Amino acid sequence: MSTGDTYIAGWKTADDWQAVRSKLVGNSDPSIWKTVFEDYFCTRLNLRYFGPIKTLQEHGTFQGEGFSILAIQCTLIEFLESTVQGLKYRYLRKGETLNPNEYSSSREIFVSFLCKRDPFAKDFDDTLAKDFYENIRCGLLHEARTKNGWKVWAKGPVDSIISRKQRIVYRDNFQLALDSFVDWYGKTLCSDNTLQEAFIRKFDDLCE
Repeated sequence: MSTGDTYIAGWKTADDWQAVRSKLVGNSDPSIWKTVFEDYFCTRLNLRYFGPIKTLQEHGTFQGEGFSILAIQCTLIEFLESTVQGLKYRYLRKGETLNPNEYSSSREIFVSFLCKRDPFAKDFDDTLAKDFYENIRCGLLHEARTKNGWKVWAKGPVDSIISRKQRIVYRDNFQLALDSFVDWYGKTLCSDNTLQEAFIRKFDDLCE
């Protein structure tokens, strides 16, 4: 059940979403989808994720804030991919099974994003994506560190997100790649019915 006064994107509440949702169902008008993308998706990302990352980048000392930046980026990846697919996370207890449009494996969603979504797909394959998930994402979120020799640097070669050989993640390049993905997603959302239906499912979930 939705809580109407829950803030989901800046000052936008679950009630606001329900009001605009009625205009979205069955409506492929690019202009309304562009507005919803900016008002709900971009506002949520900018205020909760990209804004704090930018603050850390601009006021950092290169003495460790890269770990905080990459941790924020890692928490965002699962949301991005589950939004593209229109999936809801559910923790499965013994004997339970998933309903349609639900998932329980964060690893699968995370790997899917890195291997399928540009510009990440040019640098990641299944093996590297799983390595990243286990030793960077889980290392940062569970132990506040990277593992198995992975390092975080601020910048790397142009268009290079990660160095497999040197086991380095370039956190500023990684952010540029996220920006590029979000730009693609916003443009495609305005005309892709499958993405639009998935978007509605995801924001319905956020309002529960």
